[in-house]
Amino acid sequence: MVGARRSNDWGFPRWRGYGSSREATTVRLCDRHGCEEKGDCPAPKAPNSPERWYFCQKHAAEYNKKWDYFEGLDKAEREARTKDERTENSGYAEAQHYGWGGSGDGSRSADEMRALEVLGLESDAEFAAIKKAWREKAKLVHPDVKPGDKDAAVEFQKLQLAYEVLKAAEERREWKG
Repeated sequence: MVGARRSNDWGFPRWRGYGSSREATTVRLCDRHGCEEKGDCPAPKAPNSPERWYFCQKHAAEYNKKWDYFEGLDKAEREARTKDERTENSGYAEAQHYGWGGSGDGSRSADEMRALEVLGLESDAEFAAIKKAWREKAKLVHPDVKPGDKDAAVEFQKLQLAYEVLKAAEERREWKG
């Protein structure tokens, strides 16, 4: 047995690593003219087309920056496609932390941030300050104080809704912990 070599597979070919063969592998290059990087990021050539460009990460980012999903569609077709996508995706609940608005530690939702903005408060306001600001502003535009003033009634409704949103959030926080 002078020329025989012992293999590492012990009779089981799958025991060898999958990349252990010595054949050359084909690498797809970026489709951007002049680029020699590996093209492993597919990008559509046109809307609703199965044909794809294959770019490197840098050129894929450059290509997608200007990509318009609704290009070539009129207004009615855009609205129909948007509606279809919303109905397809409506079964997926959005996680609450994706609704965080603005900067901060994520302790307030986007709705709470908008409510604080209506009351003219900062994002770190305590509930006592929220209640005080709501009372002061509500007294100025209350329908009993300004009867028949439609603008004041709308402003009062905004203040009322903002306070309800913040009160519900405060109750949730107390209940959790």
